[in-house]
Amino acid sequence: MQQLEAASTKIVVVVDAAGHVIRTLTDGDLRRGLLQGATMDAPVDDLAAPPAPPVTALVGSSDQDISDLFARTQVNSIVLVDEAGQPVGIEEAAHVHDRILLSPPHLGDAEAGFVEKSFADNWIAPAGPNIDAFEVALAQEGGRTHALALSSGTAGLHLALRVLEIQPQDRIYVSDLTFVASLQPILYEHAQPVLIDSEPDTWNMSPQALASRLEKDAKLGQLPAAIVVVHLYGQSAKLDEICALAQTYDIPVIEDAAESLGAQYRGRPSGAHGLLSVYSFNGNKIITTSGGGALVSDDTGLIDKARKLSTQGRDAAEHYQHSEVAYNYRMSNVLAGIGRGQLAVLGDRVARRREIYEIYKAGFQSLQGVSFQADAPGSVGSRWLTVLRFDPDQVDVHPYQIMRHLGRLGIETRPAWKPMSMQPLCAGYEFEPHSPTEPVSGKLFMQSLCLPSGSAMSRSSQDRIINAICDIISGA
Repeated sequence: MQQLEAASTKIVVVVDAAGHVIRTLTDGDLRRGLLQGATMDAPVDDLAAPPAPPVTALVGSSDQDISDLFARTQVNSIVLVDEAGQPVGIEEAAHVHDRILLSPPHLGDAEAGFVEKSFADNWIAPAGPNIDAFEVALAQEGGRTHALALSSGTAGLHLALRVLEIQPQDRIYVSDLTFVASLQPILYEHAQPVLIDSEPDTWNMSPQALASRLEKDAKLGQLPAAIVVVHLYGQSAKLDEICALAQTYDIPVIEDAAESLGAQYRGRPSGAHGLLSVYSFNGNKIITTSGGGALVSDDTGLIDKARKLSTQGRDAAEHYQHSEVAYNYRMSNVLAGIGRGQLAVLGDRVARRREIYEIYKAGFQSLQGVSFQADAPGSVGSRWLTVLRFDPDQVDVHPYQIMRHLGRLGIETRPAWKPMSMQPLCAGYEFEPHSPTEPVSGKLFMQSLCLPSGSAMSRSSQDRIINAICDIISGA
C-alpha cells in the first residue's frame, strides 16, 4: 500500500513463478480486500478474483494498436509484455490521450469548404472541379507543366514505370534507404531492383555508389532502364551529380519525392528535376489528402498515357473498349478538395517543420555523439521528419532503448527506414555500397531515430521530448 501511494501508476502486476502476468491489483482492490476481512500479509489468492483477465500488449506495439485496445477494453492501464510474456512496463490511458505523435495531419480552415462544395455539387466520383484545380495548383507548386492526382504515391511510381515501358527483368536502380513503397512497383512489373547505398551526409542515394555501379554495368552491357532516387525525410539528394551521371548513360530519372514536397534544390522545387516525379499525400505527410499521391512531369505524352492507365485504360470509343492492362488509380474529387486547402498552406507547413528541426538542433547541442541528416549543397529541405543519429562510440544507450523509453512516456518515435538490402523481400538483389569498405544505409538504420515533427506540435511538447532524450542519455 505504501508503494502504491507513492507511485504515479496505481497498479501492481502479479506474476506466476515463470514471470507471466496473472492479474493486476489496484489500491481499490486492496482496500476492498481489507474491508472483506483480508489482512495485509494475506496471499493475493485470498482476494476476490478479477472480473476479467489482465489486458496485455506486446512492447513496441504501435500507438494506434494501443489506442484501439484501450477503446475495446475500456481499461485504464495495459501491461506491456515482452516476447516471453513477462511484464516490462505499464501503458496508461492518460498517456495515450496525451500522446505526442510522429507526424499527425494538420488541417486548416479551407479544406472543409472545398469538401462541402463537392457534396453540394454531387461531385463525389474520381472526377470533378476539385481534381482539375488541384492538379493545376500542384503542377505550379512543383515547377511542372502537368500533374496527375492519384490514389497514392505508390500508384504514381507504378504508372511512371508503366509509361516508361519497363519490361520484366529490366534493371531499375533504386535508393536502398527508403520505405518499401519505393521498391514494390518495380516488383509489380517483374523488373530487377538494384539497391544503391546512401552517402553519410545527406543519407540519400550516393553519387559515388551510383557511378561505381553504372561503370560496372556499362561494361557488362546491362545498364538500368531507369533510376529511382528517393529524397529521404524531406531532404534532397545530390541531383546535380545524379542527373549528370544519368544523362551520361542516357537513363531516365524518376524522383520519389513522396517525402519532400515543399523542398527546394538549386532554386527549383523537389520533384522538378527528373523526367517523372512522384508525391505522396498520405495522412502522415507534410500535407495530406487523407490518402493520395500524384505523378508530375513536363512530358505531355507521358502524363496523358498515365492518365489513361489510371482510369482502367479505356480506349477512345463510344462503347467500353480496353486494349491493355490498366488500373483504378484516380483520386476522388472529395480528397482533392482536401488537397486544395492543404496546398495553400504548404509554405507555412515547411517553415514550421524547419523551425522544429532548428529547435531540436539547439536542444541537443550539448549532447555528445548526436547528429542530424544534412541538407545537400544548394538545397533547402522540408524537414518532413527530423531524424537524430546516435554515435554508438559516444552514446551508451541504443536507439531502440530510447524509442521504448519514450513510448512509455507517451512520445512516439520510429527507427529510420530499414534498408531494402536488409529486407527479407529483397534477399538476393544486388546492392552497391557507398564504398567497398563503407556501406552506409545499414548503419543509419541501426543508429537513428525519427522524432515527432508534426507542424501543429506545441513548444511545450517539443521541450518534453528534448528533456526526455537528454535525461535518457545522461542517465545511461
